[in-house]
Amino acid sequence: MKPAFSDSPMQLALAEARAAAARGEVPVGAVITDPSGAVVAQAGNRTRELNDPTAHAEILALRAACAAAGSERLPGHALWVTLEPCPMCAAAIGFARVARLYYGASDPKSGGVAQPPRVYTHPQCHHAPEVYDGIAEDEAAAMLRQFFAALRK
Repeated sequence: MKPAFSDSPMQLALAEARAAAARGEVPVGAVITDPSGAVVAQAGNRTRELNDPTAHAEILALRAACAAAGSERLPGHALWVTLEPCPMCAAAIGFARVARLYYGASDPKSGGVAQPPRVYTHPQCHHAPEVYDGIAEDEAAAMLRQFFAALRK
């Protein structure tokens, strides 16, 4: 069962994904909200722009939220992302102690939450957020399909 919530953080994440696509980046966007629901960070992919393979939307949003909080941990915070996090991002979300993870499209090829390696099921995982998938899934998946179709032309 999906929780009742405002979809505005996911709409902001989708806007970040559209902005990433406009920059030639894979269209993924992320937003972090604090325990009151206020947006404290948002980002889109910037791996190509920054020549940094770790500059995924989730990582950039985590860095900004942690800087704003003055802490490496974000208890009570929620992360909204348009695509299922990869294993690197899933691990970072756990390390930051994010309370809830909401994501849109699943990623059968590179996901790390619902797909193997299922990062949060490992005994080495010290913290697993509550996970809610399929939030604005159709729009997020369509954006990704369009982006990659255009690359193949």
